[in-house]
Amino acid sequence: SIRVTFPNRHYDPRLGADIWHRNLDLYLHADSVGLDVMVNEHHATPSCIDSALAVISGALARQTTDARILQLGNPVANRRDPVRIAEETALVDVLSRGRLEVGMIRGVPYEVIPANSHPVGTNERMWEAHDLIKAAWTSHDGPFNYESENFQFRNVNIFPRPYQDPHPPIWFVAMSPGTNVKLAEYGYVSASFLLGYDTRPLFDVYRKQWRELGRPGEAPMDRFALMALVYCADTEAAARSGAEKLSWFVNGPGRKIPPQFAGPPGYNSVEATVRMLRQRAAGNRQVAGGQGVAAAFDVESMSKKGTLIYGTPDSVYEQLLSLYKAVGGFGHLLLHGHAGHMEYEETSRSLTLLAQEVLPRLREAELDIEFDEVPVTPTGGAAS
Repeated sequence: SIRVTFPNRHYDPRLGADIWHRNLDLYLHADSVGLDVMVNEHHATPSCIDSALAVISGALARQTTDARILQLGNPVANRRDPVRIAEETALVDVLSRGRLEVGMIRGVPYEVIPANSHPVGTNERMWEAHDLIKAAWTSHDGPFNYESENFQFRNVNIFPRPYQDPHPPIWFVAMSPGTNVKLAEYGYVSASFLLGYDTRPLFDVYRKQWRELGRPGEAPMDRFALMALVYCADTEAAARSGAEKLSWFVNGPGRKIPPQFAGPPGYNSVEATVRMLRQRAAGNRQVAGGQGVAAAFDVESMSKKGTLIYGTPDSVYEQLLSLYKAVGGFGHLLLHGHAGHMEYEETSRSLTLLAQEVLPRLREAELDIEFDEVPVTPTGGAAS
């Protein structure tokens, strides 16, 4: 397993320091060409060496100039102290002078064991933590008491308070219809990860709930975020080479996770568990037929699904435009543009081309969007 049990003796701290400084330089380059930045965190794995989202966010808050800093996200269901999260995020918001956006997540199932957490009730813990964090951000008249099933705090009174009033914008990763219903009620940003064209049904659930709440017009585009692997280069050959390296994120060793870690009992709903078992059975049938499970994650397959977009600026523009229209539009494109063995020069050039030659054209395009619901079943995994 590349998660949970992989011995950290294989980690070279000196090489790790070099990689971290290179990665921070890439964040600064993104800021310099007009892009925002996003950080996440994972634990007990070499596939993501950011184990402290607040630390890296703090560094970026001081080093970047204009970029908004998205934390996507804080695994609030696996952390014992939501008040500490409220303090950390408020401090980063102050340090950045109001450029922070806060994403809250349940946390992936294979981090339940490293967190010494419990797989049952993670969704309830997530929303209780959300309530406490939001109350800590917005209460300014001295200590208050908070009591819920999972959290009991007698004296909540954080310093500093957030720079943004009443608090930083809130995001959630939403890979299930039920989560999108709730996010529409709050008006939070809904982010989907690597679903490509299958994102449409999830966004439509949000839009439908928005309308049923009697709000004027359609849900704003900036309530929707979509993450895709994106690589842009000066030539198609260079783009293909970059895409092959970028696809390491989904077809590299990070996928080596035993089922006892990937699906601890009680983490997923019965429906989600049945769906994953069926997908696993289909993968086993592929192996028996000689295709291999990795076939669904090669460059061609991911490109057809809209989860991997690559090419010259003109080609990337057309692909993103097609994806935008197919899912009914989105206001935030989460560019997953670096992975595996990619070099600084490859990634920085891609970011420059995207920022200067692709995204301005998308902002200026006249987009004809249809909001009718499309009865397609999303192929994503468990609720987040």
